[in-house]
Amino acid sequence: MASIINFSSRGLFAAAAISLAAASLASAAGNMVPNYEVKLLMDPTVVLGSDFKLTSEVLSTFSMPTTVTKMNVQFLDDDAETIYNAGWSPRIRNMEGESDYDLTYKKRYAVSGDDIDGALTQANSEGFDANTSKYEAQIEWGYQKKTLSLSNDKTASGASGMDLPDVGDSRTMLIDNAPDKFIDWASDNWGTTELKTARIYGPVLAKRSTGTFSGVKLYVEVWPIKAASGSGIDYIVEASFKTDTSSDASTKQGQLMDLLQDKGWFLPQDSLKTQLIMERY
Repeated sequence: MASIINFSSRGLFAAAAISLAAASLASAAGNMVPNYEVKLLMDPTVVLGSDFKLTSEVLSTFSMPTTVTKMNVQFLDDDAETIYNAGWSPRIRNMEGESDYDLTYKKRYAVSGDDIDGALTQANSEGFDANTSKYEAQIEWGYQKKTLSLSNDKTASGASGMDLPDVGDSRTMLIDNAPDKFIDWASDNWGTTELKTARIYGPVLAKRSTGTFSGVKLYVEVWPIKAASGSGIDYIVEASFKTDTSSDASTKQGQLMDLLQDKGWFLPQDSLKTQLIMERY
């Protein structure tokens, strides 16, 4: 009789284990579904006039008005760039015509070659999955490199003109609005602790022109970034558009690259605005 009871017990335990495993698999969320932003650089020596504005030919090609939208941008980190080296970028932006500051907490994952699923799976393993509702997943699709970015966007009141807050107010603003994943990324209260001693990287006052390309909205932005020497300015000119599918991103990226090459406007480099700001400020 005892052997029958033992056998039955083992059977029940095995069945329970199988049931728990199945439940665990069923509850495991899939990867996030990204949208796509194609970003290509334009040669500033060709597409900017002596006033460092886009030439009339560029404006007419993309049906852009002469008016621009200004945006003032700065990042926060310590001198060792601890936050950036952990893959995060907390940013404050003041867009012309808006009454609030835009706050963005962005987590980056490198895409190896074309393995977008691999980057999404890595993000999933670190807590960014299909159930993550407060972050937008986006593949930044450049000339040769792709990056998965996960952005949590907030707003903070107080914007006036094109000014940005000083370092004290910037710290407070980003600490008060910080999302949980950023706060506890490396350890409890990691993100907010790092922000308490952060300084400003920037600011950079960029200008955006808005037009169309192949049926989608196209931005061309001019970013005046401090030169590596510390003296003078390097102008970064970036054309970008968003789309919902990788196939459309691939097709239109090729079309835009062809157009820029035909015009003699293309700069065959990947856009690294944030990296340049972190290196030079």
